[in-house]
Amino acid sequence: MRDFPPRIDTFWSGREASSENPDTASPARFLRWMLRRQPDVLAASLLLGVFWQLPLMLGPWIFGRAIDDGVLTGEPAQIAGWSGVLLVVTLVGAVCGILVHTLVVRGWLIALYGTTEMVTRKTAQLGHVLPRRLPTGEVLSVASSDSDEFGAMAEILTRAGAQLLAFLGVAAIVLSTSTKLGIMVLVAAPLLAGAAGPLLMPLHRRQALERSRNSELTSMATDIVAGLRILRGIGGERTFGQNYARQSRSAMQAGVSAGIWQAVVEGLGVLFSGVFIVLLMWAGAHEVFAGRLSIGQLVSFLGYALFMVGPIRTFLEAAQKVTRALVSARKAVAIFEQRPPWTRRAVPVPLDPSCELVDEATGFVAHPRRLTIVVDAVPERSAALADRLGRYLPPGTDPVAHELEESLKGRAARQERRARAARREQAALLDLARASGPWNVTLGGVDLSEADLRTVRETIHVSDTGSSLFAGTLQEAVDPHQRLTQQQAEQVLAAANAEDVYDALPGGWQGRLDERGRGLSGGQRQRVVLARALALDPP
Repeated sequence: MRDFPPRIDTFWSGREASSENPDTASPARFLRWMLRRQPDVLAASLLLGVFWQLPLMLGPWIFGRAIDDGVLTGEPAQIAGWSGVLLVVTLVGAVCGILVHTLVVRGWLIALYGTTEMVTRKTAQLGHVLPRRLPTGEVLSVASSDSDEFGAMAEILTRAGAQLLAFLGVAAIVLSTSTKLGIMVLVAAPLLAGAAGPLLMPLHRRQALERSRNSELTSMATDIVAGLRILRGIGGERTFGQNYARQSRSAMQAGVSAGIWQAVVEGLGVLFSGVFIVLLMWAGAHEVFAGRLSIGQLVSFLGYALFMVGPIRTFLEAAQKVTRALVSARKAVAIFEQRPPWTRRAVPVPLDPSCELVDEATGFVAHPRRLTIVVDAVPERSAALADRLGRYLPPGTDPVAHELEESLKGRAARQERRARAARREQAALLDLARASGPWNVTLGGVDLSEADLRTVRETIHVSDTGSSLFAGTLQEAVDPHQRLTQQQAEQVLAAANAEDVYDALPGGWQGRLDERGRGLSGGQRQRVVLARALALDPP
């Protein structure tokens, strides 16, 4: 039975407030929601992680006992006994380490694929409304790089939690041996980890800037690929190539700046850990000279001092990855908080597909069971008519989400964030006002705004020259729902005059089409789109 990746129930069409939908009140609450999606994996990873740390927790203590009880007293039996105990502890740690790694990778992939699936669901839910509110690069970046940051956060929090419990266990062992040194161990780790705190805010700002510029670079690449044919036609490759190179250098500079600050944070972690080891050994040597510690116990303290380097670096790494996850969560929230502009009516009015479809603004009439082709000297007018007939929102504003520039800090940054949120909310309200008001297109006297949107889409099918083709076989492009027999598929292909596409593709119906039908001419793509519309055969 396939149980991975686990299915998630978010953003189903018409489900406005599902308990499965993410918490978008703030980036921190979104990250908590992400972690609550896999409590069993995180709990099991944490439990096994503690046993994974057993060799590091008990190893120095066992080694010290072997020195005091066996080496200094000259008893080989004691040495062999403590060696056997150390071997068992090491084997337990090794087995649990394998299991922890397996579970941690599983949790990482759950967060990664879950985010990708949610972005896909949200994109399908909003359709053509999403590019009106957010740049395409933002959506692609959340589905790719940001989803990986959420997986990294789940991994580091589990590892940091296990090492925190191990740290507390070590502190208890050290306190029972020497109160003075135990207090040093217990207090030093939080102080050393917190010493890098002031550097996290500059790191956060530079990571946010890097994330923004990479998103803009992705949007630019998407636009260039989509308009490559036009660019070649007007000789614009050099200009757009220079623009892309300029943005690429800007993204690289932001990445280098963020990397420098990250290196400083990690370097300070190593420095502080080394200083702590020196201080601990100096204090331990004085305890030995005073007769309050044995040689074996001093060796144990040396082992625990070296062990402390691991948790301190892990805590600093956790602070960095959580910071990066917060940056990514802010972008994810901007997508997931978007709501469809169409509101479900409590009692939708049914549509009669046997009646005529009338556009009151132009007097256009579409008759039932008849394909109607609209041609206009002004393409914008026919596009606006198509939007009204299919109950789509017409293209209006440009995407409103723009990230902070490097010069915006403090109060200016907060003002820009509020202004950006206000613009996004204004665009959403404008969409809602357009979608919920009278549509002025009637089917049998019923305004389309009074009917259920799903019923409208099942009854009226609008296909224009801009409709997309997806990568796949010719059969999937013409009959994506697999409703037609081969004879019916051949009939719609002939009706659309697209037999040349069938003849040109190796494999016929199973011939592969590239994304957006790049291997086809413009006319061939339009005829395949027309065949797909005919195959749907709506009323």
